[in-house]
Amino acid sequence: MAVRLPRGFRAGATRAGIKPSGKPDLALLVSGLPAQWAYAATQNRAAAPSIHRGRGLYATGAPLRAVVVNAGNANCATGERGFRDDARMAELAAFRLGLAPEEVLTASTGVIGVPLPVERIAAGLPQIELTPYADPFAEAILTTDLVPKVAEAEVAGARVVGIAKGSGMIHPNMATMLAFLVTDAWVPQEALREAWRGIVDRTFNQVTVDGDTSTNDLALVLANGAYGEVPLDALFQALEGVARELAKKIARDGEGASKLLVVRVMGAATEREARQAARAVAGSLLWKSALYGNDPNWGRILAALGNSGARFDPLRVRIHLQGIPLYAGGVLPFDREAASQAMRAEVVEVLADLGEGEGAAEAYGCDLTEGYVRINALYTT
Repeated sequence: MAVRLPRGFRAGATRAGIKPSGKPDLALLVSGLPAQWAYAATQNRAAAPSIHRGRGLYATGAPLRAVVVNAGNANCATGERGFRDDARMAELAAFRLGLAPEEVLTASTGVIGVPLPVERIAAGLPQIELTPYADPFAEAILTTDLVPKVAEAEVAGARVVGIAKGSGMIHPNMATMLAFLVTDAWVPQEALREAWRGIVDRTFNQVTVDGDTSTNDLALVLANGAYGEVPLDALFQALEGVARELAKKIARDGEGASKLLVVRVMGAATEREARQAARAVAGSLLWKSALYGNDPNWGRILAALGNSGARFDPLRVRIHLQGIPLYAGGVLPFDREAASQAMRAEVVEVLADLGEGEGAAEAYGCDLTEGYVRINALYTT
């Protein structure tokens, strides 16, 4: 069923010929009102021109009205031309919408090192039909993803809708993902930006598929106020819930993945250490391989926790897999075949209690399969 955007937002997409597959690859997301916004982007030093431009716009504090996204071409490592092409994409989208270029954010995703075909973007933008639905936009921003990713929530009459893409080159700070959350609630920009940092840290920055942080990633929230004021605490909870659902969908759709891994850590000395510990388990290649083989090899979980930087005494650590106790300061007797059977599920949960304090967090990952190797062995050939 189509997902309707919050009041005042429209979106659309077209086939511009950027993706070799011929699928939709150019998209617009537009607010009828100037929108307050918050933004987080990749920490990769080889960041694409779209990221540099976005940071510049963010520093001005001025409202946004639209986002233009192309998929199939990262427009990264393309020299000075890449910066000119990114600026041109913003200008073309602004002209199409009757806006100023500085009201339009750009985003690109796809192959690195290939010049952006701006002429195809120029030809494609007039073909985009804007509608109040999220689905065409969600489809057009995909690359190696198998499924579109959309989530929604309501809060005191206002709505939140999130759209994301991401499948491979996924690792915190950030990953090969684009995430766009929109709401018709009114919120002061300073409060939105302060809250967004924590939301991103607890959700999108807790996703890992393969340990590679990409060059083009961003997570954006737009609030146009078309509905009006709502309790801010409730709004931020709704934004975090939508972001968490998208984060899980990204992990579940990891390249070649057959299952979603959810790692819950409790009892850490701090929340930050809990996040570190959870990410270490979710990102462990050894544990991800065991996950694929349905092997309840809890030693790999404990080893990953020990390498995470989180403080703990191994004699106080407890580890559960799919609710089955495996370790409590020492090996526990458990039915290995039953534990293996329990791992044959679409969602596998690991719970680790570090026995140090009140810190708790989750991280999201997936298993490591032959499919991941096949996809990335042939990505440009």
